[in-house]
Amino acid sequence: MNQVEWERKEGISVLTLNRPDVYNALNLPALEELSEVVDELRFSKATRVVVITGAGDKAFCAGADLKERRGFTEDQVRRYVHTIRETFHRLSKLPQPVIAAVNGVALGGGMELALACDLRIADEHAVFGLTEASLGIIPGAGGTQRLARLIGNTRAKELIFTAQRITAQEADEWGMLNRVVEGGAALDAALEMAARINQNAPLALAQAKYAIDNGSEVDLETGLAIESQAYETLIPTKDRLEGLHAFKEKRKPIYLGE
Repeated sequence: MNQVEWERKEGISVLTLNRPDVYNALNLPALEELSEVVDELRFSKATRVVVITGAGDKAFCAGADLKERRGFTEDQVRRYVHTIRETFHRLSKLPQPVIAAVNGVALGGGMELALACDLRIADEHAVFGLTEASLGIIPGAGGTQRLARLIGNTRAKELIFTAQRITAQEADEWGMLNRVVEGGAALDAALEMAARINQNAPLALAQAKYAIDNGSEVDLETGLAIESQAYETLIPTKDRLEGLHAFKEKRKPIYLGE
């Protein structure tokens, strides 16, 4: 049985962390499996949007598998932390938009996984937390950096220093989520959003993501230059012309990613 299920729909890939008996915690084999899928997705023209969720109705991902971690040597811990950090970073750098459908608890590395996604939709019963300080460590898969950039240093410090768990509603109020939906509806809502995104030109989506991700932490002049460069790459594409023709002919465009 795969620990990361990969379901391919029309233009949409759904990745499901499939260890519900341990709240979809990521042991090293599951993490390596996720890493392989991410590498394949990077070059998949058939996939235009990625959705990540957890199996069952209790957990998105509870983070690292602490039972496995207890048996690690120090070098094995270093290997695991390197692997999870690099996997989540490569996930965040996928050209496709990535949506987290948070269907339950998202703690530690599970919350960091959600933070590595572009968009986050949460079940109203979901719970979030970067609880590492209570275990004598810190978030090591991007949590200290992505959370601070998302909600500001002060809020990020509060959440990390206290190791507290917060509700989906609180996470939404703090600016972590795109929306909160009723119980059991996170995946359906994510797929609905993915379907809307999937109607648009994949090259344009990739360049919009590139411009936002690379321009948001620089000065405005540099950000505008990044946007201009991203726009320039789209001018010679067939999809740009298809968009113009479809508008003129009052029909839906057919984008081929070319």
